Amino acid sequence: MPDHHTKVLIIGSGPAGYTAAIYAARAMMKPILIAGLEQGGQLTITTDVENYPGFADPIQGPWLMEQMLAQAENVGTEIVNDVVSNLDLSKRPFTATTDSGEVFTADTIILATGAKAKWLGLESEQTFNGGGVSACATCDGFFYRGKDVVVVGGGNSAVEEALYLANIARTVTVVHRRDEFRAEKILQQRLFALENVKVIWNHAVEEIVGTTAVPPLPPSVTGVRLKDVKSGEKTTVDADGVFIAIGHAPQVDLIRDQLKLKPNGYLWTEPGTTRTSVEGVYAAGDVADDNYRQAVTAAGMGCMAALEAERFLTEQKTGTLAAAE
Repeated sequence: MPDHHTKVLIIGSGPAGYTAAIYAARAMMKPILIAGLEQGGQLTITTDVENYPGFADPIQGPWLMEQMLAQAENVGTEIVNDVVSNLDLSKRPFTATTDSGEVFTADTIILATGAKAKWLGLESEQTFNGGGVSACATCDGFFYRGKDVVVVGGGNSAVEEALYLANIARTVTVVHRRDEFRAEKILQQRLFALENVKVIWNHAVEEIVGTTAVPPLPPSVTGVRLKDVKSGEKTTVDADGVFIAIGHAPQVDLIRDQLKLKPNGYLWTEPGTTRTSVEGVYAAGDVADDNYRQAVTAAGMGCMAALEAERFLTEQKTGTLAAAE
């Protein structure tokens, strides 16, 4: 027999997962949320948050996640600090097994496993993460008003980040290791038309430089050290901020061969809903959202997923749900 059964099992603990939990709990579905390795998701590595509605002053990303966690618990969500290692969506009730060996069965599943920004893999990149290094211009660009920034990458993500930052920063320098962008031509045309944008071709970031944290002062980026991929020559570009824009990787390993994916690897959902290709399984947040990737949109999708799961369960009059009750 399984160790636990629930009407709705939520996998993931960012804004999408917590919001789904809050709505599911308030609907008396007694949800179980399995938090995963990174409780709070990407917001736990975000410092000042100014674009989440309801707060007049900047708030800290980790604090916001702590509040969502507390709210989910207060309305009746069971939080499990474990990692799902295996998920079987072949039949209902669905079955999830965790690293600790616990087995959960569920009438519905909400996947809120999120996505991770791809990083360059530099030690200095992590040193200055949150102190001048970011993977989200929409999230952090506001803090670089009138300053000089560097964007790293050559695809749609990089060009879109640069276009966004060009309206905020004094100068934007795009660094790309090739001699042409992979981004859509229309985006490239818009970028090349901007006077405050410069592109450095055939260069790779070798190191991000700056001043390390000396309490009470945080770490601070002062520039990037570049290497010419053809000649090997090294140069330094001054900058107040560095935006890594080489793409995101949705966390779909659990369901890669069980659910339909989009061509870019994100989880497919029926347009206008959070329904996946398996009945009773829903997806919310960055694991399915390859467009906006914002905390507020993730929260909205979490709300949608919980409401859709509740509606689905209401329509089920027999079978697993009735037996469980």
